[in-house]
Amino acid sequence: MQKKIPFSTYAVIGTMLFGLYFGAGNLIFPIQLGQLAGTNFWFALVGFLVTAIGLPFLGILAIGLSGSNGLRDLASRIHPLFGVIFSLALYLTIGPFFAIPRTATVPFVVGFEPYINAEHTTMLLALFSFIFFAIVYYFSLNPAKIMDYIGKVLTPAFLVVLFILIIISIVKPMGHFQQPIGDYIQSSFMTGFKEGYNTMDALASLAFGIVVINAIKNAGITDRKEIAKATWKSGIFAMALMTLIYGLITYMGASSIESVGTFDNGGLIFAAVADHYFGSFGAILLAVIIVLACLKTSIGLITSCSEFFHEVFPKVSYKMFVLLLCVVSFSIANFGLNNIIQFAIPVLMFLYPLAIVLILLALSSSLFNNKQAVYASAMFLTFFVSLIDGYKALVISIPEAQLSWLDTIEQLYSDVLPLYDIGLGWILPAVIGVVIGLILPSKQTKTIQ
Repeated sequence: MQKKIPFSTYAVIGTMLFGLYFGAGNLIFPIQLGQLAGTNFWFALVGFLVTAIGLPFLGILAIGLSGSNGLRDLASRIHPLFGVIFSLALYLTIGPFFAIPRTATVPFVVGFEPYINAEHTTMLLALFSFIFFAIVYYFSLNPAKIMDYIGKVLTPAFLVVLFILIIISIVKPMGHFQQPIGDYIQSSFMTGFKEGYNTMDALASLAFGIVVINAIKNAGITDRKEIAKATWKSGIFAMALMTLIYGLITYMGASSIESVGTFDNGGLIFAAVADHYFGSFGAILLAVIIVLACLKTSIGLITSCSEFFHEVFPKVSYKMFVLLLCVVSFSIANFGLNNIIQFAIPVLMFLYPLAIVLILLALSSSLFNNKQAVYASAMFLTFFVSLIDGYKALVISIPEAQLSWLDTIEQLYSDVLPLYDIGLGWILPAVIGVVIGLILPSKQTKTIQ
């Protein structure tokens, strides 16, 4: 009989999970949401929490409760080839193409760029990102130690510094909430809902799931039921901590306009708030917060991606993938934060519906006996909607990418699909796919004599 698991184990694993998720993007998006939502703060925050907290938690549960050995294993329930392709697309998105480079550019833009001459920006970004990824490379070489690095050292240090700023903003508030701006006036909940996509956490949950499972096993928990139990308990701990911090940061943004004004992005808002309370010391405090937040997330992403790519391409060692991912991420980081964000949004709009449907199917698989046809038909129909969602976002970022025949399809979806105009047009096709999958006969395995 396996011994009872102490709460401290759940707390450490939960803290590690929080540390993996909570990067600089998780700081800059909610504070900007607070400024824009104003008096609609609560509606926007709840929408944001659904995608920034609820979906990642379900993603972790989908891996832990389904008994899958990671994302590829789970996605292979649709088809083995889909499992490889979808996993590669997701890991490249949350890895070297977008999320990992962002972990270096965000702290530079927020913590250092406002205080240096413009002509030195390119050179200093290269220097900063080189040092950043050299540190990430060192800590990522031993994935077995990730819980110690992130759960016991980096995350507590990050939280201490962050709470200094948060507590002061509550004790000495900057002002009253202002009127909502833009889409937050009429549709604050759905705008906050879609803003949660930018954290990439629902996608990351499918990748981090196996890291959490391995951390649980390293803690001496080997029974499958106990692993599932530890997964949801650790997940609740991490998500409760994230909910608290998201709420406080959003409040900080909503109350800041009267004292610091409005800005184009959350990074500049954070810089202004830190300067408001601490002056020049605020720049140092903010730099520490952002660097710690991004460092721990980058280590988690490099570790997860390297383990996955080593599994797919076993002839290349884990350590070589760590090096390759750090080099590629360093190179893309030097294209600048704006370019990274510009190209990331269309990819996120394409991948998110697929990831959400996969998570929901995995969690409800017992209702349809894990039938492959249900997985396949639901994902197949979702794909055609998410593809146009990605295209629509791409045209907004790059108007030159517009194609008339895709515009025709987009207009058709807008006319016939409920909830399409608010970014949820994939729901009905996914449900229809489930129904079709239930009706289709199960494949019979032929016995070869």
